[in-house]
Amino acid sequence: MKPLVTLRPTMLSDLDYVVSVEQDAANLPFITPWERTQHEGAVRFPDSRHFIVEAEDRAAGFVILQGCRNPHRSIELKRLVLGPDKGRGYGRACVRLLKKMAFEQLGAHRFWLDVKALNARALKLYAGEGFVEEGRLRESVRLSGAGADGYDSLVVMSMLDREYQARVALGVEAA
Repeated sequence: MKPLVTLRPTMLSDLDYVVSVEQDAANLPFITPWERTQHEGAVRFPDSRHFIVEAEDRAAGFVILQGCRNPHRSIELKRLVLGPDKGRGYGRACVRLLKKMAFEQLGAHRFWLDVKALNARALKLYAGEGFVEEGRLRESVRLSGAGADGYDSLVVMSMLDREYQARVALGVEAA
């Protein structure tokens, strides 16, 4: 059976697409967009992995991992942004691929992320995929966009390698 999503390394020629997805009004409340040069750096820097999410043979979003060469084996899911096809299971499928990559290919001890507290959909997804809330960085990001005035908190979540392995043993994660 064909996987719901696949990941392919981002090429510099993909960056117009990446920036457009990031600038989409539906995504802006939930992320802090990067300049194109920051994405170029993530594509080129060996400590990062920048991928295009593909579904049904077309781009459906992008993801960035950082800390892939971290001596503490702590890898960050820096960004997961999907295009307009939300609600089709692409995010969950992508998170599952990324966990497998982080723990089984990159040798992570800890796989972590932060997510804006107002992003209830992402919080539910990450908790459902076994990420544990570690804490909150209260009012640490300024809200941006039309009519936005205020701050939001960041929720720090992680999964440890032993937690991932326990989920594999229980059959919750694809081996």
